[in-house]
Amino acid sequence: MSRAIRALTVAAVFLIAAALLGALVGAADLNPWGVLATLLDRIPFVHLATGMSQLDQNILIQIRLPRVVLALLVGALLSVAGAGYQGVFRNALVDSGMLGSSAGAGLAATIAIVFLGGLGTAAVPIAAFLGALAGVSVSWFASGGGRQAVGDGGGTSTLLLSGVAVGMFLTAAQTYLMQRNSQDLQQVYSWMLGSMAAASWTQVTEALPYAAVSILVLLVHGRRLDVLALGDDEAHSLGLNARRTRLVVIAAASLAAATAVAVSGLIGFVGIVVPHVARRLGGPSYALVLPLSLLIGGAFLSLADTVARTALSPAELPIGVVTAAVGAPVFIAILRRTQPVRE
Repeated sequence: MSRAIRALTVAAVFLIAAALLGALVGAADLNPWGVLATLLDRIPFVHLATGMSQLDQNILIQIRLPRVVLALLVGALLSVAGAGYQGVFRNALVDSGMLGSSAGAGLAATIAIVFLGGLGTAAVPIAAFLGALAGVSVSWFASGGGRQAVGDGGGTSTLLLSGVAVGMFLTAAQTYLMQRNSQDLQQVYSWMLGSMAAASWTQVTEALPYAAVSILVLLVHGRRLDVLALGDDEAHSLGLNARRTRLVVIAAASLAAATAVAVSGLIGFVGIVVPHVARRLGGPSYALVLPLSLLIGGAFLSLADTVARTALSPAELPIGVVTAAVGAPVFIAILRRTQPVRE
């Protein structure tokens, strides 16, 4: 069995185990065998007696499972977006937040909470999605747009620095709004720390089309990111349009990150840490790092959400606190074991 197959198998088993744990564990004391039977009963042509009451089945199907599925989806999106950005910039310390997407989403969500509160919670994810895409777009144009931003290695560095500057400005604007509207601080902070508490099948179905497009585009470009890692001259000699590849990958990764932020709020460390774990498991090739990040990221965030909703039950931890508590030490350990990153 090759290393790639072993790595994908391990990641897939990890994902299934995390999803099952999320379905089995929760505030409601559901019969584990009944939960498994109910899940198997949903498979076409499989009919099992679940032994669960209608109330317990509703808790599982309408409350717990949407949360598990949404955590899997958000974790996969954040991780594959982080891997895509790292491949484009040839820098293992990059994630979606460095292009202004997180700051743009944060500012837009704060504006929605402060000024559009009458529209209910539906306005926040829409605003966050648009804000994340706007943040990346502003960074793109601030760096010179299509003229140089993705034309070569120096151009990608310019785009990254522009993203950091735009992110700082948008964060400052958000801080000002929060200071002027202190009555909304709790709701803003709750969104900024991330949560799956409002997960529903509606959110899953709304996010799925954007997730499918962005993930498919990123996976298809795995081999091209491997070619980009050789340098632009080598890429051109092999017939690869480096500028167009960078543009497409950045756009797809931005869409993936924006979709995740829109339904979950800001969740840190997933996009940086998970691709590192994927590389250690499967090697440096992005053709393998991207699908591994997809699987490991979904499993990691599902486990984090399970901890978030059970550790202090009946209270709930923000999921961003859990990912930071786990991700920060892991990231430090990875840094101590790796060579300094070079452009």
